[in-house]
Amino acid sequence: MRVLGIDPGLRNLGWGVIEIAGSRLTHVANGIIHSEGTDLAPRLLSLYRALTEVVRAHAPDTAAVEQTFVNKDAVATLKLGQARGIALLVPAEAGLTIGEYAPNAVKKAVVGVGHADKAQVAHMVRYQLPGVELAGPDAADALAIAICHAHHSQSASRMLAAQRGVA
Repeated sequence: MRVLGIDPGLRNLGWGVIEIAGSRLTHVANGIIHSEGTDLAPRLLSLYRALTEVVRAHAPDTAAVEQTFVNKDAVATLKLGQARGIALLVPAEAGLTIGEYAPNAVKKAVVGVGHADKAQVAHMVRYQLPGVELAGPDAADALAIAICHAHHSQSASRMLAAQRGVA
């Protein structure tokens, strides 16, 4: 199964693709989409087009997107929410199921603690995906989101198999 992880951002949208085979995770690709333009609409359009190309090029089976946290700047939160809308729209348009994870849940799944910093997340992504060359912190976060989704998917599959065994 191929998982696309997306770290939404209006200026920089991180993405990462991993392959799951049993309990083994393998890096496929990662990158950062830099929005183009100065006005909001053209920036969102550039994110949409570039992310659509990532989905087309890497053919994921499922996607995972980080949930937005609300900060003190309501305008910035609203703009991030619009970028997050693009991050949800593109995989939905491709017919993918989408998991959504809080930032602390991603950090806990990848690092083991919910308040890890970006350096710790990047270190553990490198550890879990040996040989990966990270395009930057946003791409590392996107791969962490994909890893989190992989762990949750594997747990859900084991739970379903256990329930079938009991029935």
